[in-house]
Amino acid sequence: MTDSLAVRLQNQKDHAISWRVAFAIAAMALAVGSAVLAGWTPILFSIITVFLFAGPHNWLEFRYFLSRMPARWGKLRGYFLAGFGGSAAIAASYLVLFVSAEMALLDAQVWYFLYQSWTSALLIRIALMADLRSQQPPRRNWIYVWPVIITLVALVWIVNLNVGLALVYIHPMMAFWLLDRELRRSRPQWRPVFHMLIACVPLFVLALWWHLADAPPLPVNDELSNRISDHAGASILTGISSHFLVATHTFLEMLHYGVWIVAIPTIGLRVAPWRIDTLPLVRNSPQWHRRIGIFMIASLVFVILLWTCFLIDYNTTRNIYFALAVFHVVAEVPFLLRAL
Repeated sequence: MTDSLAVRLQNQKDHAISWRVAFAIAAMALAVGSAVLAGWTPILFSIITVFLFAGPHNWLEFRYFLSRMPARWGKLRGYFLAGFGGSAAIAASYLVLFVSAEMALLDAQVWYFLYQSWTSALLIRIALMADLRSQQPPRRNWIYVWPVIITLVALVWIVNLNVGLALVYIHPMMAFWLLDRELRRSRPQWRPVFHMLIACVPLFVLALWWHLADAPPLPVNDELSNRISDHAGASILTGISSHFLVATHTFLEMLHYGVWIVAIPTIGLRVAPWRIDTLPLVRNSPQWHRRIGIFMIASLVFVILLWTCFLIDYNTTRNIYFALAVFHVVAEVPFLLRAL
């Protein structure tokens, strides 16, 4: 009996080690492959990754956050309503700015003033959400938040600090932090391997810098290439090779997609993403079950529609997608703060 138990325990240990090794190999293969493709053909790699993964990763991200939504909001009702309402307002105002820029409805100086005002509102909203979060159990003593935010707002107006560009590079890495929390909950033995892999990310960026720092600017003979370069900051960080900027951004985006499409569904959801009966919100509420079911189907239709629009007019669809994607970026803030 004792020998049988020892054998089973050893088998379980060997199984866990094999899965941990598989996780490390898969993650490193994704990182190496992404760095090579991003450094070799950044524009094409960016086009392909956004086409394939932009819609599915948003759908899976939404599904993940639903699984972390409590069954009853209770005292958190005000926090979540403020979070979702603020996210919708910030995203809608950005969409107005985007449309006004595309249609040249405003003078450049007026538009830039409004954009700085929007950036300030985004930062202040983060501080307000942090303030609300600090008052919820378990309470947090985040007295440094407001001084930091006020300093950033001042820098926006004094030295034209571009928070939007910073988010372009910071946002892909938010998924790493969420994955680390999921590993801590369900796969703690995997975390040292994951931390080692995360430590390698700056090394990949340095390798891209070594390879592309002196590379000539990417050819922007068409509007799409120009948009991709501008999105990576080529028009702002003029002293840095656009080749390096696009390659770095595309590399980080591919890792971001890998986390949301493969790692978090496998580790964090534990059930098929279309299985909504396990969600806390729907377990005891037929109304929420119906609403979320309809919304999940509508979201899946949106993913298919997005692919169709990419095939019809990739450039326009990409521009609209990244304008609308501001909502999912700012909507992550309440969940990230709740997880702290």
